[in-house]
Amino acid sequence: MMLSRRIIPASTYALIMLGLIAVPIKPVHSQASGVPVPSARRPPPLQYFFRSFLIPGWGQASLDRKLTGGLMIAFEGVALGMALKAHHEIDYLERTGSGRAEAKREERQDWLVLVVFNHLLSGLEAFVSANLYDFPGDLNARVLPGGRTGFGLSVPLSRP
Repeated sequence: MMLSRRIIPASTYALIMLGLIAVPIKPVHSQASGVPVPSARRPPPLQYFFRSFLIPGWGQASLDRKLTGGLMIAFEGVALGMALKAHHEIDYLERTGSGRAEAKREERQDWLVLVVFNHLLSGLEAFVSANLYDFPGDLNARVLPGGRTGFGLSVPLSRP
């Protein structure tokens, strides 16, 4: 008796991920808008870590970092797609009795490690971004008098 495996097509995975990403998220105003949300209303940075660890790009999207979040989710899609491709190739190689199946298993394992790494990296990036949400985004480098180059820090002080 042959047990059949149910294989879910990649398009189903894509629709699930799209549905999760399409959930409306209230962004925290960050460096882009210049209007930080008071820390009493802002979720803790660890919450952003877990959001992005669960779904890469979610924490970045909620911090209004669309490009970074998009890159994280795009890499997730590529890595999952390549892992699924390697899985299907392993099935074919096993059916044909090829000796390359072990090398293909290692390739699939490499892609799955990259998926896990992407989750961890995305979570860490969201955690750091949440901690630095009110950091001034207008850092500059300019030529100093005498043709020298250097970095400076300007701190705005308000007068009472």
